[in-house]
Amino acid sequence: MANKQEAVAELADLFANSNAVLLTEYRGLSVGELKQLRRSISEHATYAVVKNTLSKIAANQAGISAFDEDLVGPSAIAFVHGDPVAVAKELRNFAKANPLLVVKNGYFDGNPISAEEVNKLAELESRDVMLAKLAGAFKASLFGAAYLFNAPVAQAARAVDALRAKKESEAA
Repeated sequence: MANKQEAVAELADLFANSNAVLLTEYRGLSVGELKQLRRSISEHATYAVVKNTLSKIAANQAGISAFDEDLVGPSAIAFVHGDPVAVAKELRNFAKANPLLVVKNGYFDGNPISAEEVNKLAELESRDVMLAKLAGAFKASLFGAAYLFNAPVAQAARAVDALRAKKESEAA
């Protein structure tokens, strides 16, 4: 009994402290394949094979009821502590290569998400790519602003230079 309470407490902590939670069914996958999946998402998530009853209790303790209906069959959960987009991409890619992995649903940003929404999340660019694009846009905007601010000064300098050249040609 104490072990079950500890397991529920540990799972509830994982539910509460994750950026996102993605529920999968792994029926038919080998231990080696699950190990490969764990390794592929380990930078951003913890992938755990879970007992459905204990997971349902832990999720409810964490205020998440999105998994109540789908915690059936052999279930495993990706508890995302890093980039949810990267984990969704890895799960999608793994499921393409291993069709026995089924993404059932998830919980992201305080809201339940369907399997289709997890796929849409996987289609997004990674956080790093989005930040790089944003930085590029800011840089372009700054160069544009610098050009606009320098343009009147440059025009004035050209006008003064032209006026000086005109005066010199008139004096000669």
